[in-house]
Amino acid sequence: MRTLSFTVPPELAGRQVKRILLRQLRLPESMIARIKLRETGICLNGRRCRTTDIVAAGDTVTAEVGDLPAEAGITPIPCPLSIPYEDEDLLVVDKPSGMASHGRAERGEPTVAAALAARRGTDAAFHCVTRLDKGTSGLMVVAKSGFAHELLRRALHTDAFIREYLAIAVGAPTQTRGSFTAPLRRDETGKNRFRTAPDGLPARTDYEVLETRGGLSLLRLRLYTGRTHQIRVHLAAAGCPVYGDRVYGAAAPDLDRPALHSAFLRLVQPITGETICLESPLPEDMEQRWKFMRSK
Repeated sequence: MRTLSFTVPPELAGRQVKRILLRQLRLPESMIARIKLRETGICLNGRRCRTTDIVAAGDTVTAEVGDLPAEAGITPIPCPLSIPYEDEDLLVVDKPSGMASHGRAERGEPTVAAALAARRGTDAAFHCVTRLDKGTSGLMVVAKSGFAHELLRRALHTDAFIREYLAIAVGAPTQTRGSFTAPLRRDETGKNRFRTAPDGLPARTDYEVLETRGGLSLLRLRLYTGRTHQIRVHLAAAGCPVYGDRVYGAAAPDLDRPALHSAFLRLVQPITGETICLESPLPEDMEQRWKFMRSK
């Protein structure tokens, strides 16, 4: 259980507890409505209080925020996993390709959840905020409590939570920069395949062509929505599928996964207000392919 606290400075004396919860502790109203029902959910100087109570200088307001249980059935599997950032509320994993983001490990295959369980124990509660396809590499955010997960999910796809990808595509979009906005839906012809469709869910992917070489292009892409296979489907629909993407028509002899990498992350830590910026360089398989194209 995570407990947040705030000591009232003189300039905030005379305000309601609710104002402190909203502004200083950054709690959404829906969460305040839930936790105030608990015996120790919201306290003023260690005693349960009402959100309308008035605070004085030196008072301490505490909020006991909830958690989600750890995912059941996770088998710990020790394996290398880079964690470039961690604090009390979240961590950022630099996931290698070939590792699933979540779910139970099957046939001994590692997942991010299994790797974290091996490091921290099966009682530790980790909740994926962003998820990457098994073949996609790069940065993904994992919350360490249900409270942090809820706040991060609220911020997802806003300017407080920016994700950008690098992709190698076969061909290139007709413009050097622009947006793909075609709605997406599941493709009835394949269990794990999606397509553009007028009656699909709204989706937006911004792109910039960074470089072109020998029939391939290196793209930088930003997600504004988080549909399954969004970048892969949008690029395939534009006639420039992700290199190595067998599902959407761009299988490659020298790459056994889509050349897609979660390369840049900027988010506002929802509890402390700190801005976190991280970058992950192209993994070796994509880097080698692009170096080869530059040499031709």
